[in-house]
Amino acid sequence: MKEFIKYVFATVLGIFLFLGVLMLFGMMSLIGMVASGEQTKSVKDNSVMVMNLSGTLQERAEIDLMGTLSGQTKEQYGLDDILKAIQKAKENDKIKGIYIEAGLFAPDSYASLQAIRKALVDFKKSGKWIVSYADTYSQGTYYLASVADKVWLNPQGMLDWHGLAAQKVYLKDLMEKFGVKMQVAKVGAYKSAVEQFTTDKMSDADREQTQAYIDGIWENVTRDVSDSRKISVEKLNELADNLVMFADPQELAKNRLIDGLLYTDQVKAAVKKMLNIDADETINQLSIGDMANVKGKKKKGDAIAVYYAYGNIVDGAAGGLLNREHVIDAQEVCRDLEELMEDDDIKAVVLRVNSGGGSAYASEQIWHQMMELKKKKPVVVSMGGMAASGGYYISAPANWIVAEPTTLTGSIGIFGMFPDMSGLLTQKLGVKFDEAKTNKNSAFGTQARPFNEEEMSFLEAYIDRGYNLFRKRVADGRRLTTDQVEAIAQGHVWLGQDALKVKLVDQLGGLDEAVAKAAALAKVEEYHTASYPAPADWTEQLFNEIQPKNYLDEQLRLTLGDYYEPFMLIKNINQQSAIQARVPYYIIIK
Repeated sequence: MKEFIKYVFATVLGIFLFLGVLMLFGMMSLIGMVASGEQTKSVKDNSVMVMNLSGTLQERAEIDLMGTLSGQTKEQYGLDDILKAIQKAKENDKIKGIYIEAGLFAPDSYASLQAIRKALVDFKKSGKWIVSYADTYSQGTYYLASVADKVWLNPQGMLDWHGLAAQKVYLKDLMEKFGVKMQVAKVGAYKSAVEQFTTDKMSDADREQTQAYIDGIWENVTRDVSDSRKISVEKLNELADNLVMFADPQELAKNRLIDGLLYTDQVKAAVKKMLNIDADETINQLSIGDMANVKGKKKKGDAIAVYYAYGNIVDGAAGGLLNREHVIDAQEVCRDLEELMEDDDIKAVVLRVNSGGGSAYASEQIWHQMMELKKKKPVVVSMGGMAASGGYYISAPANWIVAEPTTLTGSIGIFGMFPDMSGLLTQKLGVKFDEAKTNKNSAFGTQARPFNEEEMSFLEAYIDRGYNLFRKRVADGRRLTTDQVEAIAQGHVWLGQDALKVKLVDQLGGLDEAVAKAAALAKVEEYHTASYPAPADWTEQLFNEIQPKNYLDEQLRLTLGDYYEPFMLIKNINQQSAIQARVPYYIIIK
């Protein structure tokens, strides 16, 4: 028996030692992989930067180490990485051009596409070339590709060009099937976020503002494509009306939407000819990821901080509407801004905002910290695809606001939403309630019944006070009277180019223009930028400080498509702050 126990113990010990060695080798391999990915990338002469547009685009790309190791992640691009890559490619003499290969690309907004396109236009000023190829161009990828010197398409390919439509999802009837209704208190005729729960179609006010901003975005798209392709705006609209995506590819060439129909080997041969290399030579290529490790210009002068604030505004990480998505956590943001305020090496701060808002309480906290920061150094806001409602609330205190022409902003309004589940509980499930109370309103908030008229009057007065405070914050920040703000408030969503006219923003442009303005306000002539907050490193992810993405959730997203976000909204509705300053939850613009 002793011999048996000895052998069993030796076997178990051997297994543990073997697993330990495997883990050690795995850790070493992981460290080696991460280290190799961070090594400085050398650039060979006669190189091409490749923009493989396939995957998702958001404000910043976030490393998903566990997803990468398990093969459960999809391609993700950060707008900041793409813009930096294009700038480096412009400055590097060994890079001769950019090759765009358009695939299934999902950008977060047309404002982001406009920023990339503007960077590509600037790249061409260096005298270098851009060419583009696709089997199928989506409307968004064609908007980018149209800037190229040559736009090529598969001989049997398609080019989607149909105009814009904004589709909103309404959940009232679905919720009623389960005996759930939404009780709402709001201020603002245009504050349409609540309509997704209270009606089954757009209100007149919401239809008015929605039509205005999609018309404005389309005006920018058609004007830019017209300038690059030398096709009149009228002709571009005619082609969109006729769904040119279903036309014979030869017709696309005749209408000058493309320059030629080529197969991939012919594209390769054409690029080699542009590089003046032989047919049997290899094209030196650099991806956007490679460009992150290519040395750029040496940083000189004073530091201008660029702080990225994107996603839903929440009171804490646990309050995130979609806890897998990036959020603007008021607690973290306030702490970070305070650190930037106390850092004497930082001469000015640019807050890069891309948010449709969220918690009114969290927005107020960030507003306060912005005011404190502004006492010590200049603060400029750079607006991305959206900086509306709570996103505008946190922007209003800035010394200067810069927006893209197609940014969605404004939406100065506030609302409170409180689910009434008494129908579900009492009628559908048969739950009964009884109560004893000491005061008239002791049972306020009970699940046994909806709010009564008096209770709703208290809530409406509370929401009114919140709206008046929001309006005052904007009036003080923009140096306007409350009457002037009221005329452009009421929850009205403005396009960036229209917001300039009503003094909600100071300048049209992107992040570069915002940084330049911050430097001017700080009175520094030579400067460089420093990005904040620092992205989570691989060790944080490895030791579970950040939860890896869930494979089942990814499958659900793929299955539901455009309906994933509304589904998750219902699923997580109790995790939201009851008082919200935000635009409609999900607007699908196609």
